[in-house]
Amino acid sequence: MSLPPSSTLVRCAWLLLASMAVLSGCGEEKPAEKPKTEAGRKAPQQEAKLPRGKGFDFYVLSLSWSPTWCAGNDSAGKTQQCRRGENNGFIVHGLWPQNERGYPEYCPTREPDRVPESLGRTVLDIIPSMGLIGHQWRKHGSCSGLGQKDYFAVTRAAFERIRIPAEMEAQRGSARLSPDSVEETFIAANPGLDRKGIAVTCEDGRLEEVRICMNADLSFRACPAVDRAACRARSIEQLPAR
Repeated sequence: MSLPPSSTLVRCAWLLLASMAVLSGCGEEKPAEKPKTEAGRKAPQQEAKLPRGKGFDFYVLSLSWSPTWCAGNDSAGKTQQCRRGENNGFIVHGLWPQNERGYPEYCPTREPDRVPESLGRTVLDIIPSMGLIGHQWRKHGSCSGLGQKDYFAVTRAAFERIRIPAEMEAQRGSARLSPDSVEETFIAANPGLDRKGIAVTCEDGRLEEVRICMNADLSFRACPAVDRAACRARSIEQLPAR
């Protein structure tokens, strides 16, 4: 049976309105846009995942020139850090919470003193010693306002924030250089870093550490107190990596 004329008109009107809604996008939800990223930068959502420490003013990322430490502490190469063939150049000595004047250490925390081996192994590639990993947690990590897992996650992120100049690790024999030249090499490799936020230290006339100051979000910053403790020698020796 055919519809009455009035029913046909109503049906056609509804079909026409529905078609217009589809064409105009009414009632449709637009898909969420994916965050855009620039080359070499993380999306805001990724940056927000970085645990933020508290209770201090900034971090000092200390990069130790491993051959110098090994020459004075393990010349036989018995430890993983100093074993021949490991080719350890710059390693992470520590990520140190720092105040504008002085620094906290051995802070009370609900976390255990001992770092579980399962966690320590996740950073052995940048801190090649379980003893050093445990020491850094007890002395410095305990003052970061972070738990062990988050502290070492931030430590890795800080290390990965830095581009180690290839020329600093490529040489195979001892070299003489100035602390200023080491700083300039790091500055050239890391845009945003300047002379006020980096310090080179020395021990017995040898390159010891490069210390870089960072805010809690790992952006570079100036740190006059750290800079004042830098090596004042005109020339220092850079021992070769093993």
